[in-house]
Amino acid sequence: MKQYDYIFTGAGLSALMTVYKMVLSGKFNDKTILLLDENAKKTNDRTWCFWKETETIWDDAIAKTWDSALFANQDLKRDLDLNPYQYNMIRGLDFYNQVFGLLSKQNNIKFINQKVVAIEESETIIIVQTETETFTCHKLFNSIYNAIKVENQTKYPVLQQHFIGWFIKSEEAIFNPEQATFMDFSVEQKGNTRFMYVLPTSKTEALLEYTLFSHTLLTKEEYETEIKNYIQKLGITNYEIIEKEQGSIPMTCYPFWKNNTKSVLNIGTSGGWTKASTGYTFKNSDKKSSELVDFLQRETDFTQFHKKTKFWFYDLLFLGVLDRNNELGTAIFTSLFKAGNPSLIFKFLDEDTSFREDLQVILKCPKLPFIKAVFRQIFLK
Repeated sequence: MKQYDYIFTGAGLSALMTVYKMVLSGKFNDKTILLLDENAKKTNDRTWCFWKETETIWDDAIAKTWDSALFANQDLKRDLDLNPYQYNMIRGLDFYNQVFGLLSKQNNIKFINQKVVAIEESETIIIVQTETETFTCHKLFNSIYNAIKVENQTKYPVLQQHFIGWFIKSEEAIFNPEQATFMDFSVEQKGNTRFMYVLPTSKTEALLEYTLFSHTLLTKEEYETEIKNYIQKLGITNYEIIEKEQGSIPMTCYPFWKNNTKSVLNIGTSGGWTKASTGYTFKNSDKKSSELVDFLQRETDFTQFHKKTKFWFYDLLFLGVLDRNNELGTAIFTSLFKAGNPSLIFKFLDEDTSFREDLQVILKCPKLPFIKAVFRQIFLK
C-alpha cells in the first residue's frame, strides 16, 4: 500500500481547483498528493459558466464572454446590462487541459484513473480502496456524492437542477453572439420551474439547454422534444447537432459539513459547495477552494473548515418555496429581473452583498410564499 499526505477521492471541479491552487501557492511542494477518479478527464464532458468583474486564474480556459444577457418569459423580454460583470463560459476539456498542464509537471502529484470503491477511516490512518489497488493517507478530500444519504432525509428540501443541452450549428444566422439568454421562461412550465438557457458563440452556433429546477428527472425524449420546439420557435429550420451534454445537480441546504471528521473533508457537491438556490458550481467552488488552500496552511482539524452564513438561510427559504410550490419559480425570477439591478442580483448570488443590499434583492420577491417559508423554519426549530 502506497501512502500519501493527501488523497482526493474524485477529481472533479472542486478537487482540481484545490490542487491547482495548492501548486500555485508553493506551500505544498513537500506533500505527496494523489487524485483518484474513474473519469480520465480527456473529453469535453461539461460546460461551466460564471460571472466575474476582474481577471481570474481561469481566464485562459474561457471559451466565450458576454457583456449582455436576456431574461424572458411569456410576456417580458429584458436586456440585462451586466456591467461591471461579464458572463463567461468554460468548456470542460479546456479546464482539464489547463489544470493537468500544470499538475503533470509536479513530481509530488499523481493522478490515477481508477474508481474508488471503499474508504475506511481509523484513528491513525485512512485507507482508500479502488477496484485494483489500495492507498493510505492521513488527510482525505472526498467529492464522491452520496445521493442516498441526502435524499433519504426529509428535514432539508432536495431539488435537482437537471438539463440536456445541444451544441448546434445552424444554416440560418439566428443568434446574437454578444448576448447570452440567461433564462427564458416562455417555454411551457407544466407545474414546474422550466426555462431555456442559450449561449451563442457565433451567429450560427450556440449551446441550448432545456433546464428544470424540480424534484424528478424527465425522460431523455421530453428534454429533447422541448429543445426541438424551441429551435423551431427561433426560426431555425436546418441545423446540425455538434455535441450533447446532460446533467443533474442537487439543490439542497443539507448540512454536508456535519459528515466531516478531523481528517476527512467533503468538498464540491459532497461538501455543499454548489450554490443551493441556483445549482451554480464554478464560482462557489472557486471561492471555497481558495479558502481551503488558505485553511490547510494554518489548520489541521477539518471539522473547523465550514462556516455557516446568512446566505445558507436565504437559500433554504428559496428551496422551501420551490419544494412546496415548484410552479412559482417563474414568478420569483421575474420579480427579481423585471426591474431589478442585474449587477446587484449577481453580487447577491455571489454572496458578496451587505444586509442592506440583501434586502434590496429579497424585497422584490413575492412576499407571501417567503413569509410562509420563514414561519415553517421557525416551527421546525
